[in-house]
Amino acid sequence: MGVIASTEPLLDEKAVIAAAEKALEEIAVVRQEVGKVIFGQESVVERTLLAILSGGHALLVGVPGLAKTKLVTTLGIVLGLDASRVQFTPDLMPSDILGSEVMDQDETGRRSFRFVSGPIFTQLLMADEINRASPRTQSALLQAMQEYHVTVAGQRNDLPRPFHVLATQNPLEQEGTYPLPEAQLDRFLLQVDVDYPSLAAERQILLETTGTGESEVRGVITARQLQEIQQLIRQMPVSDSVVDAILTLVRSARPGQGHAETDRHVAWGPGPRAGQALMLCARARALFDGRLAPSIDDVVALAEPVLQHRMALTFAARAEGMAVRDVIGGLVKTIRAS
Repeated sequence: MGVIASTEPLLDEKAVIAAAEKALEEIAVVRQEVGKVIFGQESVVERTLLAILSGGHALLVGVPGLAKTKLVTTLGIVLGLDASRVQFTPDLMPSDILGSEVMDQDETGRRSFRFVSGPIFTQLLMADEINRASPRTQSALLQAMQEYHVTVAGQRNDLPRPFHVLATQNPLEQEGTYPLPEAQLDRFLLQVDVDYPSLAAERQILLETTGTGESEVRGVITARQLQEIQQLIRQMPVSDSVVDAILTLVRSARPGQGHAETDRHVAWGPGPRAGQALMLCARARALFDGRLAPSIDDVVALAEPVLQHRMALTFAARAEGMAVRDVIGGLVKTIRAS
């Protein structure tokens, strides 16, 4: 069976296994620590961690009160990352995120400009209610999320590494919001839907969070260890069958590629970045589950969080009450069948 490898120098097999075992132990401790304060959201925690382990950004979508902010804060502590939070509002300016130049004057009266960095100069940025800011401010994040630097007054300023954006969005209150443009949505590796907790989890929330003391988390790995795991994931082999499944899934989600259901229901589909996201996240999910190579099951499990924000339905499909996840569900069945 052929494999696709990264362009990074490959470790020998024993070194890969040793590195994977070390990474597995670290990931297990991270999951255990996060579980001290986040109850019953295993899928949400897993997908958010997958986005970070893959080196990308995630968009968390859910109604208020589902611990989205707490999850991001917790991950910052547990992963040993410098974190900052920006509450997006309609009057937020790009300089409020990126920073700005201020004029200094020394003892001799000589004036010069000095760059004062904004909250984006961090390793984990929480963009809270990102769709409440104006398009101009939203676009200030675009360059940072893709190129890992920002340009202010013509000067390039590199961001700390690793750099991750975890943004939250409320799907209900649409008054006074600015929907994220397609180009920015595409920058998010995954869209993580945050649902209501189960009965057992909600019972645990009530008991654990309304007493005199709450559990606190600690840092269990460093930013350097996180980068080593991210590098390991990029070196994991991917079989031809998994690559073919990714290509089939992504291409069948685009209209005009010979898939009748897609042509009827989809206005525009995912670009190549969706395939890249599936490749990285499938590797990360395999490692997360203790495997050294991803399978087609990983592709199937990640199809919805990777594709749903990279597709739009036609007006007719929306009028019929269809949702993007319905289309993705149909495409996934064809992957399983093949």
